[in-house]
Amino acid sequence: MENTLAAKPQHGKLVPAVVKATQILDLICAEGRPMRGAALARALNLSRSTVHVLCGTLLELGLLARVGPGEFAIGPRALTWASSFQNQSDLATEFNRVWDEFNVLPEETVTLSILNGTDVVYIACRNGTQPIGISFRAGMRLPAPYTATGKAILSTMSERDIRRLFENTWPPPLTPASVPNLDALLHELADVRARGFSIDHGQSREGASCFGAPVFGAAGGSALAGVAVALLTVSATPSAIVAITDTVRRIAARLSTRLGGGTRQGAR
Repeated sequence: MENTLAAKPQHGKLVPAVVKATQILDLICAEGRPMRGAALARALNLSRSTVHVLCGTLLELGLLARVGPGEFAIGPRALTWASSFQNQSDLATEFNRVWDEFNVLPEETVTLSILNGTDVVYIACRNGTQPIGISFRAGMRLPAPYTATGKAILSTMSERDIRRLFENTWPPPLTPASVPNLDALLHELADVRARGFSIDHGQSREGASCFGAPVFGAAGGSALAGVAVALLTVSATPSAIVAITDTVRRIAARLSTRLGGGTRQGAR
């Protein structure tokens, strides 16, 4: 069988052990059946000792499972990753559907993101016709404390979990307005819970304001994602803020319903 990973051009520095481990997983998936270590070594042109060490690690991580005395199959952890990917794909699809149904705020930028460590990762974006100094794209990361979507998600978590998340790190500020520390963030999150939406006034980008709301899934607990609308701060008049926050909250509620969740207040 052709070693497809090795055949691809490498445009960046790859970690050999990770590449080889991925080749093992890819080969077992392609074969569609459990395989012995010796067969993996022959097919991938690797030493048996290398395959033995890699398979042992993949077993410990739950990415492989032992079948019988000497065969390996894809492990249960891979199902978790596949489920997560599917959930994110479904989330982005439903977000686009809901936004199309509302058909509002054509000039403004709208985003959907999920929490990943202390960052948010944007998984769906619609950049508006009004330039705000930043172009969002899927896969983009920003520190969660400085974004409307991040604050919306964090507001649904307990203070204990938030403190644990940031106990060893605090992201470098993006602008002079970026929230300076954890205590200041916790104060902001209390305001988010009280009013039902989050605000980023120039914390992630000078001259831009964002308003966000949490999106809940069927599993319960903290928010699955956050949705936000961004616009120029000079355009954020009191009447515009009322219209935008009402819209973003209704969209978050509709999306939560589609995903089997519901509208809830943040954790106290």
